Amino acid sequence: MADLQHDTPATTEVGREDCLPDDPFPVESGAAFLERAHALLEAYPVADGYSGLPRALGSLPWYDLELGETAVDTDVPRLREGHVGALFWSLQVPEADRGGRAVGATLEQLDLVRRVVETHPEGLRLVRTAGQVIDARNCGRVAVVLGPASAAALDDSLGILRVLHSLGLRVLSLAGAAWAGEAGLTRFGEEVVREMNRLGVLADLSGAPAAALARTLALSKTPVLCTRSAAAAVRPHPANLSDDLLARLGEQKGVCMVPLAAEQAGPAVADVADHLDHVRVVAGPECVALSGTYDSGAAHPRDLDDTSRYPHLIAELLRRGWSETELSLLTWGNIQRALRSADFTARATQRRRDPTPPRPADAES
Repeated sequence: MADLQHDTPATTEVGREDCLPDDPFPVESGAAFLERAHALLEAYPVADGYSGLPRALGSLPWYDLELGETAVDTDVPRLREGHVGALFWSLQVPEADRGGRAVGATLEQLDLVRRVVETHPEGLRLVRTAGQVIDARNCGRVAVVLGPASAAALDDSLGILRVLHSLGLRVLSLAGAAWAGEAGLTRFGEEVVREMNRLGVLADLSGAPAAALARTLALSKTPVLCTRSAAAAVRPHPANLSDDLLARLGEQKGVCMVPLAAEQAGPAVADVADHLDHVRVVAGPECVALSGTYDSGAAHPRDLDDTSRYPHLIAELLRRGWSETELSLLTWGNIQRALRSADFTARATQRRRDPTPPRPADAES
């Protein structure tokens, strides 16, 4: 017992000479937030909702995405540095190619995407379902999801929609369609949405009129996406959503994918974070995701100039108090939920509903 008493250290009074910091819980450094962001993204990588890479590559005489390609914002090394696990490749065509050329231009982009993926098998994998996205990630590949494509690519034919789906299309933009206008959806437009549900094609409503967006939200049995929409209350822009539409999107469990575009979100990382904060509050943490808009011609905020920079945005959100659960939904979980819901609805619907006969929009009564 004496030995134990002898080994017990003497208690001393804590005073000024101990030089304890004024704040016993020092503020976490920026480097520490960035380290935490990398660790979180290792577990929950980014599902990037919009990439213009197909059109950007179409103008290059030669490229190697696995080695690295400085002519574009996206290549495999930078995707891995930014912890991007899935990438939605836009098949949208410019206004000049719409009309008689829209279908052909979309098919040419589909052909280009297939050739790009086939020539970069160590980094990329073309996928169709939520399960295949997980498989690609487990194999160390970036999952390539096809879409959004322009509504003009349908040429007002449900048959063409089915063909595009058979080629892998997963997202269709309703912006610019005559059957999704200021008055909402026409009868043919409603048939398009029902057929998209039956096939498992998600609706992209960024840029669509508010009435068409509201009607699609009410009609669709699967979550809808707004692949390039920020908060209009934070920064007014034609493609940004009002609080009323964000609230409706939240009720339907759709996904607002905030773009990393300076024109829509602002010139700095903090501006993008402001939009994400606002959408999280108004629509809910289950309804917000990310859209890089890289290689689309858009200017990007400072420090978010290519696909390797996602950890810097996540570090800013960690600094603002976002929980790891909320961040896991933002980067990965919400998009996976939308894809799974579309897959499930398609399987259930195809058992009880035959394909709708192709009917041009102008045949409505």
